[in-house]
Amino acid sequence: MRYLKERKGWWHYVRRVPGHAAAVDSRGVIQIALKTRSADIAKFRRDALETADDLYWQGLITNDNHDQTMARYEAARARARVHGLEYKGLAQIVASDDVGDRVRRAQIAVENIKIDAPAVLGLIDEPRLSVTKAMEFYLDEVDVAATLGMSEKQKRKRREQKLAAAIAFAQVVADKVLLDVTRADANAYHRWWLDRIVGKDGSEPVSGNTANRAVGNMRKLFREYAKHLGLDLKNPFDDLSFAERKAQQKEIPPFETAYIRDTLLQAKSHGGKLNAEAMGIFLVVAETGCRPSEICNLRPSDIHLSAKVPYISVRFQDDRVIKTDSSLRDVPLIGVALAAMKRFPKGFPRYRNKEDSLSGVLMKHLRTNGLLPTTAHRVYSLRHSFEKRMLEAGLDYEFRRRILGHSVEREKYGDGGAMEWRRDQLLKIALPFDTKLIPP
Repeated sequence: MRYLKERKGWWHYVRRVPGHAAAVDSRGVIQIALKTRSADIAKFRRDALETADDLYWQGLITNDNHDQTMARYEAARARARVHGLEYKGLAQIVASDDVGDRVRRAQIAVENIKIDAPAVLGLIDEPRLSVTKAMEFYLDEVDVAATLGMSEKQKRKRREQKLAAAIAFAQVVADKVLLDVTRADANAYHRWWLDRIVGKDGSEPVSGNTANRAVGNMRKLFREYAKHLGLDLKNPFDDLSFAERKAQQKEIPPFETAYIRDTLLQAKSHGGKLNAEAMGIFLVVAETGCRPSEICNLRPSDIHLSAKVPYISVRFQDDRVIKTDSSLRDVPLIGVALAAMKRFPKGFPRYRNKEDSLSGVLMKHLRTNGLLPTTAHRVYSLRHSFEKRMLEAGLDYEFRRRILGHSVEREKYGDGGAMEWRRDQLLKIALPFDTKLIPP
């Protein structure tokens, strides 16, 4: 019931201006009739007034011009909502055919000309943040919910990608006010990425996917920022994208089955030193087809070695986002994967949330020991090999997709088969391995 007082059955908002704002707000004790006898309605209106006052004070006392402008604009929007109005700029109000709306705004402004007039009459200009400042604001204030459940590494990587798009725009065009970005500016940015895709001036080409992600980040920034401010603006980045031909996509080839059996699963091939956990993850990936990130982030509760059929579970985690819902699955452990997991029954703590580090370690090991048949091969080639081995063994299409964590293009029924059945299917592609590979 904070800031609420009941007087003869009617509720009022009563709040003292805090000490840190007293020098810039002379109202002393704020007393506003909420015009309701309902406690629930009073709380709702109290919340709106509380937010408006907090933002108003923030805008008055902050030393940062960008923060001050944003706070004042947000305060004006909040205070307009207190009166059941949508915040509109003065030009928009004047141009409106709704005479009743204009009269109501004028009446409210007269009742409290100092605080409410700027809000209901649209006298507060939209914040004019630059592209990079707007991206920072968007990430810090508008898009926070999108990172819920992500690990710190996932949050950092996501932030870096989005900031990089804004920084590139600032370098190519200018770090101009986001709301002033024109279609010509967006086209210039699009053209710059096109030049990078084709490798103009001898530069290393980037993929169409990379360029699309950058332009898409700018498109979403403009859309969500304008939406947050309550503005209906044409998005200059709309309909700008790149088609990526199949020939331009970087294909990751699978290792041949014989190569995995006779080379990768033989201890003599791994001459260079590789730490035990990295080797364990490599071996589990080879005989489960799981993504390396799924294995390095297994929790002890995801590892079921005492089950009748040992298996691992890829599950949602409170501090980490799983790639897709279809990635959730139980995978039987067979062959070298079972042997490796028995060595690491509690998972791989060294590489939890460090899949990039794992990839670097494994790729260095494979290159150093000459274990990459071509420059296009990667650690991920093991996953592609697993899929190819299942295909060549005649395993059912839907089973293959479920084991790999791919989506199935129909309504899902059942659990994908009993664990014993799944194990028996995978045993058809199990490969012999050198037991000396298992870390001591």
